[in-house]
Amino acid sequence: MRLKDRSLSFVVNFLLGVAWATAFIGAVSTFLSIYSDSFLFALISAVVASLPGMIAVLFIEHFITSKEKHLELQKQTKLLEQLIQQEQNA
Repeated sequence: MRLKDRSLSFVVNFLLGVAWATAFIGAVSTFLSIYSDSFLFALISAVVASLPGMIAVLFIEHFITSKEKHLELQKQTKLLEQLIQQEQNA
């Protein structure tokens, strides 16, 4: 729960869980289905199969980081406006 908005935080965390599950299930199911043919080919296929889920995780984490940065910049702007107002009053 890194985001302030509870409903947005719930949705983002749910999608993050889905993305991780997609990456894990893709890797495991691909590895187990190809393991009997060749271990190396199964390992490479598992990495490739997990890529869509890992890319989704990357995008969601980028969204969370951008949202946190935006909230922090709003706080800083508010503090700077207060400092300017104090400077003008003094």
